Amino acid sequence: MIEALLWGIFAASSLLIGAAVSMRWRLSKRVVGLIMAFGVGVLISAVAFELAEEAFKTAGPSLGLALGLAGGAATFFVGNYFINKRGGHRRKRVGGNDNSSGLAIVLGTVLDGIPESIVLGLSIVHGGAISVAMLVAVFISNLPEAIGSSSGLLRSGWKRWPLLAMWCGVVGISGLASLAGYGIFKEASPDVVAFTLAFSAGALLTMLADTMMPEAFEDSGSLAGIVTTLGFGVAFWISMFE
Repeated sequence: MIEALLWGIFAASSLLIGAAVSMRWRLSKRVVGLIMAFGVGVLISAVAFELAEEAFKTAGPSLGLALGLAGGAATFFVGNYFINKRGGHRRKRVGGNDNSSGLAIVLGTVLDGIPESIVLGLSIVHGGAISVAMLVAVFISNLPEAIGSSSGLLRSGWKRWPLLAMWCGVVGISGLASLAGYGIFKEASPDVVAFTLAFSAGALLTMLADTMMPEAFEDSGSLAGIVTTLGFGVAFWISMFE
C-alpha cells in the first residue's frame, strides 16, 4: 500500500521539477510544446497497451468495457467544461492566460492527474508491480503542464513559495489517488478492474484530445506529429520489456 503512495508521489514530482524549471529558466513555447508532444505520444501508448488492452485481457469483450470508456470520457469532459468556465482553460499553455484563475488551474491539474494516478496504484494490483511505461508516461506528461502553468501564474503575480506549496499539494493528492487505486481495487473482481481501466483510458484519451494535443501543436507546429510518434515508440518499446 505504501508502495502505491510513493510511486504516485514520484510520478507527480515532475510537477515540482517543471515549476522549478519555469522559475529558473524561460523556456520557449516551442521547446515546451515539443516536450508536451512527446508526452502525448507516451500517454497514447499507455492508454492503448497499459489500459485498453489490459482491460480487454482482464474481462474480455463486454458491455462494461464500453461503459467504462464512455464514462471516463464523459466524466473528464464535464469536469473540464466547468473548470474551463472558471478560468482553467489553457492551463498547459506557456505564459498562461491573463484571465486564468489560479484555483481553476489547480483543479484542472488535479482533474488531469487523478486518472493517471489511480492507474498507477491499480497497476500494482493488476500486475504485481508498478507499470514502468505508465510511470514514465505520467512523469513526462506532467513536465510541460507544470512549466506552462507556473510561468503563467508567476506572470500574473504569484510568489514562488506559494506556487511551490500549491504544486506540493497537487503531488500529495496524486499520491493519495494512487493509494486509492491500490486500496479500493485490491480485492475487486476482474470486471470491476476492467471497468476502471477502461474508465481511466476514456478519461485520459479525452484529456489528451481536449488539452494536450491542441497546445502541443499550437506551440511547436508541425514537428509535434514527429515528436508524438517518437514518444509513442519509446513508450511502446518500454512496455514490450516489462
